[in-house]
Amino acid sequence: MLVQRLALPPIFRNLAAFLVMAVMLPLLAGCGYNTIPTAEENAKAAWSEVLNQYQRRADLIPNLVNTVKGYAAHEKDTLDAVVEARAKATQVTVTPETLNNPEAFKKFQDSQAGLTSALSRLLAVVENYPDLKANQNFLALQAQLEGTENRITVARRDYIQAVREYNLTLRTFPSVIWATLWFRGNQPFANFTIEEDKMQPPKVDFGTQQGG
Repeated sequence: MLVQRLALPPIFRNLAAFLVMAVMLPLLAGCGYNTIPTAEENAKAAWSEVLNQYQRRADLIPNLVNTVKGYAAHEKDTLDAVVEARAKATQVTVTPETLNNPEAFKKFQDSQAGLTSALSRLLAVVENYPDLKANQNFLALQAQLEGTENRITVARRDYIQAVREYNLTLRTFPSVIWATLWFRGNQPFANFTIEEDKMQPPKVDFGTQQGG
């Protein structure tokens, strides 16, 4: 009977729970509770920028191929290789929600590397066509491609750094405590595996001069 008389009504129990949370949340934030979700969101945002820049490159390729074809139609094998590589690259994607899948990430990386290689071969072929190198449409595409490749490099490096920071929060003290208690489902994100010195964009500097 005494227990029943001391039992709090539901409204007071809810109020008590709310007050406890109101006190605990600032304490959790001060102890680094937000470190893991913040680092995770930063890595996802960095990956979204990587995808944006790769898509920007993919969007440039059809115009680039068509322009080259107008001057070098008999370079069919090289042109077809670029088109095929672009198709493969656009079919493989990794969303921010699946960054913890190393196998999918490697497929994405390999497909983009294949496109980079095909583009490099195409741009090397262009050296044999002075009229194409002087074409205003091609010069504009050249500038856009060069800018995009540079942005890809920057976006990749930003992602690499963001993932390093996120993955460290899952393994280092004190954030590892939160990973163990509250974020058990969080897994390390996949990262680019090639060395920094091999992350260079295709060379697009043709030394172009009108008529040359």
